[in-house]
Amino acid sequence: MIYDYKVLKSNGEELSLSDYKGKVIMVVNTATGCGFTPQYAPIEEMYKNYHEKGLEILDIPCNQFGGQAPGSDDEIHEFCTIHYNTTFPQMKKSDVNGEKELPLYTYLKSQKGFEGFPAGPHKELMEQMLAKIDPNWDKNPSIKWNFTKFIIDRNGNVVARFEPTADMKEVEDCIKSLL
Repeated sequence: MIYDYKVLKSNGEELSLSDYKGKVIMVVNTATGCGFTPQYAPIEEMYKNYHEKGLEILDIPCNQFGGQAPGSDDEIHEFCTIHYNTTFPQMKKSDVNGEKELPLYTYLKSQKGFEGFPAGPHKELMEQMLAKIDPNWDKNPSIKWNFTKFIIDRNGNVVARFEPTADMKEVEDCIKSLL
């Protein structure tokens, strides 16, 4: 269950997901130098609009995709607050795939695997890029890129996975339906 997991806050303190029982949670792996980095703006907007109604965001910076989050935790936080006025908490920079991946991500991927990129302007580009990196990219549940989002309902169930190319309006609609 999602509430069995813990992550480290950017200051090194442990955060137990059991603290979020009864809340809707969005877990997102982020990067400051990615083409999807502007998604910080709608994520912050959702946080401002829905936090009081029960939305929590776990922002987990990750440098595994093109080295697009090279800074320290403090540098990443400073970038996000200066450029996107973020107020949601950021966790410690972590891996979301591979030997050192957060156990939370092992669980999330077991609950909602990769089902493809939604139709849109970035679909083909992502598919072509990933095919060069891994010929079997589409046959495993791994996180494919920065800004993959998992949505957890108030009962701790992983109900949706949105790839970075997903329309942020669809992400918001999913969250609103759970609040």
